[in-house]
Amino acid sequence: MTMTPKVPNIEQCLAYMDDFSMLENIRAHSFMVARAATTLLAGLRKAGKTSASLPPEDLVLAGALLHDIAKTECLKTACKHALVGQEICRDLGFPEIGEIVRDHVVLSDYAPVRYKQGIFNACELVYYADKRVRHDQIVSLESRLEYILGRYGDNDPVKESMITANFSICQEFETLLFDFLDFTPAELEQITSSRCHTLPII
Repeated sequence: MTMTPKVPNIEQCLAYMDDFSMLENIRAHSFMVARAATTLLAGLRKAGKTSASLPPEDLVLAGALLHDIAKTECLKTACKHALVGQEICRDLGFPEIGEIVRDHVVLSDYAPVRYKQGIFNACELVYYADKRVRHDQIVSLESRLEYILGRYGDNDPVKESMITANFSICQEFETLLFDFLDFTPAELEQITSSRCHTLPII
């Protein structure tokens, strides 16, 4: 029997952002990632091409809102914010949210065979949405990669190679994901903007 994951509601997520001193720019980024991720989920449901049940919207939404919960602290201490964020969510009693937070930088289980069958989970939708949002704007993967290389590459060939390899995986994932959607990657910003009213609190 599959247990329903324990998920914080929007008000709780906003309170946790306060509790962990999330900076305003990180908060704005998280809001847009939440909008993009839930737009992708809604698009998959509307297209009706997937062969398996999709993750619940509240799980995707909370995972997106909290994916950078440890970012403020890790900017000070140079810790790995995805792993620290997972620990925070576990301590708060939300282990499934912790898995999403852990995977938003690099997917721990990249499964093209599963994606070709139209099976996507919350981790993957938040991972992809995060890669499409620079600050609080939806951009192309290419544009986001350029920013990440400049911000975190440190002119280090090893770091740059790892970042580029991760984005190559994300580009492949994008192709597989949009095979099950009725809009293109380039249309994600427009579609997301038209759905912003569905998240009135954000």
